[in-house]
Amino acid sequence: MFKDSVKIKVTSGKGGPGCVAFRREKFVLNGGPNGGDGGKGGDIVFKCDNNTHAFSHFHNNMHIKAENGRPGLGSNMTGKSAPAKVIPVPPGTQILDAESGEVLADLVNHGDAITLLKGGRGGLGNTHFKSATNQRPTYAQPGEPGESKAIRLELKLIADVGLVGFPNVGKSTLISVVSNAKPEIANYEFTTLTPKLGQVNIGDFESFIMADIPGIIGGASDGRGLGIEFLKHIERTKTLLFMVDLASYRELDEQIETLKAEVSKFSDVLANSSYAIALTRADIVAPEELVQKVESFIESQGLHPSNESNFKFDSELPYYIQESADTSLGYDKSKPYFIAPISSATGKNIEALKYALFNLVDTQRKVALQEG
Repeated sequence: MFKDSVKIKVTSGKGGPGCVAFRREKFVLNGGPNGGDGGKGGDIVFKCDNNTHAFSHFHNNMHIKAENGRPGLGSNMTGKSAPAKVIPVPPGTQILDAESGEVLADLVNHGDAITLLKGGRGGLGNTHFKSATNQRPTYAQPGEPGESKAIRLELKLIADVGLVGFPNVGKSTLISVVSNAKPEIANYEFTTLTPKLGQVNIGDFESFIMADIPGIIGGASDGRGLGIEFLKHIERTKTLLFMVDLASYRELDEQIETLKAEVSKFSDVLANSSYAIALTRADIVAPEELVQKVESFIESQGLHPSNESNFKFDSELPYYIQESADTSLGYDKSKPYFIAPISSATGKNIEALKYALFNLVDTQRKVALQEG
C-alpha cells in the first residue's frame, strides 16, 4: 500500500533518576554519599534513507517512543543513556507540526538527519548534594521527562521532470520506454494509481529522474479524479512535460489549457515551471492529418514550426524548439521548450525527446549553480 501522508506522535525518552547511595566499606573511614547520575533519555531522530520509499511502515506504529535512560548506581556510576530512536524516511519527506502546519524539517538527500526531540536529562545522584551542613543527603533528582509532539509526514518525490497529462495519454508507456521504471500499462483510464519514478540514462555518465503521476482531468482541483492528489509529488521539479494526445476526442488546445489550469490552481510555483509539450500517439494518426494537426497546434500557441535542432527530431514532421535552447542558458519560461510529436510504441522522436529534456534539465542545474 502506497502511503505518502501520515500523522504520528513521537515521544523522546525520559531521563533516568539519580541514585541515593552511601559508601560503606570495612576499614574505610569518612564514607559518604556516592549515588550516580541517571542516564539521558533517547532522542527522536529522523533520517533520510534511499531504501525507504513510502510511509507504509508507520501503518501499525502511530506512536513512536524512544527508550528511557537507566537509573544511576552506587559508587558514583552513571546510568546508561538510551540510544537515539532513528526513524528512516524516504527522500523528499517533509516533517510538519500537526497542529500549526509549520514545516519542521525537509529531508531531501540520502543521509540527511534531524534530531526532532531531545531526550530528558538524567537526574543528579545524591553525591551532588553533599555539603558542610548536609553530609548525608538522602535525596536525588528524578530524570527530566521526554518531549512529545504530534507531527505529519508528507512525501514529495524528487524528480527532474514531471509528466502531466490526461488519463491513458501514454505517460506510463513513455516512462517505461525511456527509463528503468516498470509501471502498470493497460488500455483504460487511471491505470496509474500511485506515483512512479524512473531514471533516464543519457550516455554512460549522465541521467535524470522522471516522475509519472496519475492522470489529471478537468475539475481535478475540485476533487475529481486522482491526479491532483499526487501533484505534490512533482512540486519539487523544475520541468514539466505536458503530454497531449493526438488521437483523443478532445481538441489539443482544450487538453493543454485544461492541464495548465489545473496545475495553476494547485500551485503557482509549479505553474511557473519550465515546460515542454509531447504530442503522443503519433503512430495512429494518418501522416497528412498528423502534419496538419501538429502545425495547427504549434501556431495556436503563438509559435512557428522549426525543423532545425541538435536533437535529431524526425525531419519529416513539424515541431517547435526554442532557438536559444541548444546554445545558452537563456530561454523563455513562458513558452514551451519544445513541442514535438512522439510515439512510444514505434520509438518515433523518443531519443530526441530524451536528449532535449536532458538539455533542459542540465540548463536548470547550471542556473541553480549560478544562483548559488
